[in-house]
Amino acid sequence: MNSVWLTDLAAWLSANPGWLSLALFSTAFVESLAVAGIIVPGVAVLFAIAALASQTGMPLIAVLIWAGLGAIAGDTVSFAIGRLFQGRLASVWPLSRHPELIAKGEHFFHSHGGKSVIIGRFVGPIRPVIPLIAGALLMPWRRFLAFNIGSAIGWAPVYILPGFLVGSALASEVQPPPHFYLVTGISLATLAAIYVILFRFQLGLAENSRLYLWLQRKMAQYDATHRFWRLYTNKRPAHEGEFPLASLMLAFGSFALFVFWSQLTVMTDIIEPFDQLTLQWFSDLRRPLLDAPAIAATLMGDPPVLAAAAVLVCLALAFRGHYAAAAHILLAGVMTTVLVWGLKSAIGIERPDQVVSPPSSGSFPSGHTTGITVLVTLLASFVAAETRKRRRWQTYILISLPLIPVALSRLYLGVHWFSDIVGGLLLGLAITGATRASFSRFDRVPIAPDVVTVSAALAWLIFCGSYIWLLWPDAIQKYAPAL
Repeated sequence: MNSVWLTDLAAWLSANPGWLSLALFSTAFVESLAVAGIIVPGVAVLFAIAALASQTGMPLIAVLIWAGLGAIAGDTVSFAIGRLFQGRLASVWPLSRHPELIAKGEHFFHSHGGKSVIIGRFVGPIRPVIPLIAGALLMPWRRFLAFNIGSAIGWAPVYILPGFLVGSALASEVQPPPHFYLVTGISLATLAAIYVILFRFQLGLAENSRLYLWLQRKMAQYDATHRFWRLYTNKRPAHEGEFPLASLMLAFGSFALFVFWSQLTVMTDIIEPFDQLTLQWFSDLRRPLLDAPAIAATLMGDPPVLAAAAVLVCLALAFRGHYAAAAHILLAGVMTTVLVWGLKSAIGIERPDQVVSPPSSGSFPSGHTTGITVLVTLLASFVAAETRKRRRWQTYILISLPLIPVALSRLYLGVHWFSDIVGGLLLGLAITGATRASFSRFDRVPIAPDVVTVSAALAWLIFCGSYIWLLWPDAIQKYAPAL
């Protein structure tokens, strides 16, 4: 039955494209509305409408804005309803038929506080009730609106882009290059293997693991190593005695791999055939439909965008009194800039000549990949530190995802070799590990998100939008395929 009316709706909107804006707003509104979001298959409807919008030529920015406004309005109405029926939600129809949702929502809100509004936006079962619970528990209006608007800005692309891209692909009849599905499948399988081994099992480096306890006993046998262990042990009461073994191993391991990879890249020809094959594969994949998202992703990794993020985070942390955290992020930014510039100048590998105007700097390592890796993995480490130990791997995975489109965009546009991307990733992980390990001795109080944090995030998003808007015409010409 659901598929029938969804098909009918798609057919009607195809015949009446002028109603697409209202359909996007209404669907996002209902999907975010208390309880109604559980009944209405909002994700499927949004996917279908976004696909239709792309086929009719509706601009992506308009699709994102209408969907985002609907989500904001739906959560705001739910919050107001919660304020109105505070203390008696479970007795009001139709909430009285779903008491388990109210209980789960209250538990989730008490566990995560204000950030539950952001998390709940992306978690299906509790998404429609979190704003309701926030209102019933008298969360301040200003705080809620800040979290509501900020999360909607991130929510809209996640829910809209898949349908929009599918609709664009169907309209343009994109033909992938040879072995596209094989290469994509192998890549996804490799990422899944890394996820399971590195994040899920943490390579046995977590506190109370055998390796951790064995190393702790060995370090305690000598005064110098014991002092080193105590110096870098976390001072926060909740994390008392937690040594940053995982961060140090990440720093040393990634740096060692970076040095080894650099030797293979510079001193031998072992990697060159694979660099050439990768370049050719992405050259065959290139289509006008994919150029826009690739250029947008690569602009998000430009130095001014990453520098703006670092400055805003430092200012937000310093304003709240977290001076050590701000200093470490600033130091990580300076270290990234100096190392990338120095290595590019010293090694001097030439870039591929796939675009009209390739960057003039050296190719190895990729500065975009290094910078975005440091930004997202450092952010993930600070957020994960405030979550339960068993849940930290989820935080690392989720927040680290943006580095994938930025890194792939450099390969797709043909301005970097595959070896540059791997080198940038390893260098970025080494910087993150060293920064986080150094900060552990200053980690004394939790760093929770607040209005200042959300304001800094919104300011950065506005900066990103303005930056992409201003540089878009030049970027289109710069990254156009060379004849």
